[in-house]
Amino acid sequence: MSQTCGFVAIVGRPNVGKSTLMNRILGQKVSITSRRPQTTRHQVMGIKTQDEAQFVYVDTPGMHIMSKDRNKAINRFMNQAAGQALRDVDCVVFIIDRTRWSEEDQAVLKRLEHVKAPVILAVNKVDRLQDKTELMSWLESVGARRDFAAIVPISAKHGTQVDALEVEVAKHLPESMHHFPDDQITDKSLRFMAAELVREKIMRQLGDELPYQMTVEIEEFREAGRITHISALILVERQGQKVILIGDRGERIKSIGREARLDIERVLDGKVMLNLWVKVKRGWSDDSRALKSLGYNLD
Repeated sequence: MSQTCGFVAIVGRPNVGKSTLMNRILGQKVSITSRRPQTTRHQVMGIKTQDEAQFVYVDTPGMHIMSKDRNKAINRFMNQAAGQALRDVDCVVFIIDRTRWSEEDQAVLKRLEHVKAPVILAVNKVDRLQDKTELMSWLESVGARRDFAAIVPISAKHGTQVDALEVEVAKHLPESMHHFPDDQITDKSLRFMAAELVREKIMRQLGDELPYQMTVEIEEFREAGRITHISALILVERQGQKVILIGDRGERIKSIGREARLDIERVLDGKVMLNLWVKVKRGWSDDSRALKSLGYNLD
């Protein structure tokens, strides 16, 4: 039996469940998640090898319409990263949220007009629909918006119909040798994963107070015996944000560090000593040079 291998871009507007879907498919956390839109900022590859088939999923930042409050260099970077993932892929999974169709969904669909790869529509969060009868008519109407290769209602959170989605994706994998070792799960380094897990905990605990003017940089990642020592620098843009992040008597930053350390230990399968520092760096999110130095590259 010949091998197949293909790249699959997972796209959609912010907060529709792209990262949750990829983590569900892989059976472990590779992309961070939160209830806040635009949690994902980079392209993140998730690799699943099953018998002779290798799926290389590319989780992308949410494609969003630029507006007055979304017109910084980091917003432009995220849109470019999502658009770049559409180049030379073998299949696209376009995710929408239940029977909702927004202006941003329409904008994503428009960006897919020039994509030659087959596009599968995944209608996510169907477990939250109170009236299941409306789903069939909705699927029929949304299917008229484009000639989709398939339309699959799913629940990424609970795994409902995700296997059916994978079957549809497998139909579009070309014959090819596998690009990655069969046991590799992602293309991202452990340093990257550690920084993202710290950022996830901040997004989850402080999503409303500290949305996007925050990033995490790993300054030290060192193994000493059975312990991995990690020092992470959290950059914010204003002194007030630093105060919120640290919390009363440092309780908030301790809580974030505790949760992040436990997740990092699961990823590394070993003991971790995690130190967090907070620093104010004004305007970093709207400075292209600063973004590149912080690892926001489109390579």
